[in-house]
Amino acid sequence: MADHAAHLIAQLLALRAVPRTHPLAQRALLDGEFRDEVERRLAAAGMRLLANPFADHLAVALTFDAEQAVFGQGKNWINNNFGLAKDGVALLVLLWALIVLPKRERQWSRQPDDQSAQQNDMFGAAKPLAAAADASRGIAEATLRADYANAAGGWTRINMNLGILSRLGFIERRNKVIFEGPLLDLAFDYEQLAPRIINGALGELLAGKTAAAEPPPVKVGADGTAPADTEALVKAAAAALNLVD
Repeated sequence: MADHAAHLIAQLLALRAVPRTHPLAQRALLDGEFRDEVERRLAAAGMRLLANPFADHLAVALTFDAEQAVFGQGKNWINNNFGLAKDGVALLVLLWALIVLPKRERQWSRQPDDQSAQQNDMFGAAKPLAAAADASRGIAEATLRADYANAAGGWTRINMNLGILSRLGFIERRNKVIFEGPLLDLAFDYEQLAPRIINGALGELLAGKTAAAEPPPVKVGADGTAPADTEALVKAAAAALNLVD
């Protein structure tokens, strides 16, 4: 008899992410007993299932207890971020803020990326959440280079970090455009990180509450387009995870 739970776990470990449309992934989302078995086996190995309803993929991560045992605390934690330096992690947070936050807003409002839905649709709240592929929007590499190069150590550093993020599955680069990868929306705890970015350092910049020595307020469009003062946003994104001194 086929051990479907073991097969799903093996695919999650080997492929890093499994589409929600995969038969075993769908079973894990719909069959409570099957999901309990998958989560039980993962927990026995110090792992947990990542099944964000806003993401189009499933993945696995270490449990919080296992994180402490594997990575420890302090500076050793940062040294184990997939080989990314501080500017690489800051770029990852920045891309998450510019791609996932607007996508999440469109999903909550049941609005696809093309915004073709009627604004006054009385049944809008009853519609299913828009899939990530429909609600997510890419960022042109030319825009990233023009607006972020000086703030993030130059285009050479950005391009190198983009290559690492692409290989790890956080982003996808197609036709000079950066799109959400399978792991971008799964890698962060939205409830924890979003308030730290929106209401924390970035929120202060948006509200114009920074000191005179700080960069001017950042203006981010409702569609999630790049802000005018990208250096301030890079610092805000990095500060959200205490990545800058």
